[in-house]
Amino acid sequence: MTIVDSATKPTASAGERTPLTRWLAVVAMAVGTFALVTVESLPVGLLPFIGSAMDVSEGTAGLMATVPGLVAAATAPLLPVAIRHLDRRVALIGLITLMVLADGLTALAPDFAVLLGSRFLVGISIGGFWALAAGLAVRLVPERSIPRAISIVFGGATAANVLGIPAGTLIGGLADWRTAFVAAGALGLLVLVALLLLLPPMPAQQVVQLRTLPQQFRHPVVRAGVLATFLLVGGHFAAFTFVSPILQTTSGVDETMIGPLLLGFGVAGILGNFLAGAAAERNIRATIITIGAVLTVVLGLFPLAGRTPVSGALLLLAWGLAFGGVPVAVQTWILKAAPESTEAATALNTSVYNLAIALGALLGGIVATHLSVNAALTTGTLFTLLTSLAVWSARRS
Repeated sequence: MTIVDSATKPTASAGERTPLTRWLAVVAMAVGTFALVTVESLPVGLLPFIGSAMDVSEGTAGLMATVPGLVAAATAPLLPVAIRHLDRRVALIGLITLMVLADGLTALAPDFAVLLGSRFLVGISIGGFWALAAGLAVRLVPERSIPRAISIVFGGATAANVLGIPAGTLIGGLADWRTAFVAAGALGLLVLVALLLLLPPMPAQQVVQLRTLPQQFRHPVVRAGVLATFLLVGGHFAAFTFVSPILQTTSGVDETMIGPLLLGFGVAGILGNFLAGAAAERNIRATIITIGAVLTVVLGLFPLAGRTPVSGALLLLAWGLAFGGVPVAVQTWILKAAPESTEAATALNTSVYNLAIALGALLGGIVATHLSVNAALTTGTLFTLLTSLAVWSARRS
């Protein structure tokens, strides 16, 4: 998502062959992003189980998705400033350790207040890890391999968005919701061991400052891209946070089928990621507008046309296909909009992405609690409908 702590040049020189251990370290960071993004959104598929166990409404349980998003949105730009000259290897290992501890606290939480406290810690881990990981990957490889290294790290988050959540939901359905967080913590332990063994010392090479972030809003194309990110991600999570109760109450899907259906959502999302990536190279504006249009149609039709298990499943697959293309599409837009200030623009977009997750889930929770889960779908529809206006508001660069 962001490279706010990139080095002035890669640690490996352009002419040398990259040792295998450094590529393995890049892969370890990608698995770290997979684990963190999975943990951030894991409650989405487990809300009915968590709400029942903690004796809270599904809308209130949705705060488990809201809290880490808000904390991560603040941490992403602030942590690189706060740690200043701290060795980035130490920082990264510390953040993964914090995630493992947070997962353990979630699994053992005796009440909902402790549960939310553990999610606060998850938010710090997510925001800080994203702020550092991609930039450190750049320092591990020679210049010619930088695009590949960054794509590997980004791939961890993409895989989490489309596979990690369904897998966690499946584990929670087969065992219980606490087991899903134990599994996520175990994955975090593996990442921790890998980073300890593979990541070399990485002293800070620059002191990150915040003053360049607000300046990005003065760029109309960057501003439009950030707004599109907020609308697409916020609209998605306003509805997707409650996808389990939506499938059960609207489509009549048995709760044992939620995990497999979300796995199908993930597979569709992988396909959408590749399709959007190819399309974005040709016409990024049309790609984002198309994604917004498909999401608008799917979310808008769900309460009307998704009233059977089959139709609900088909709409869910279309939903996954469309949203799977969002991360690569908005990131491509930002890179093309601000080639001279990529780090600042992507840092800003990362913060907004996490803020959109939090506010989307929060708004969806309010609507679901006071109206219905289908009203959360309508809320998401309104968000995604506005995406086209945001994109068309930008001048062609």
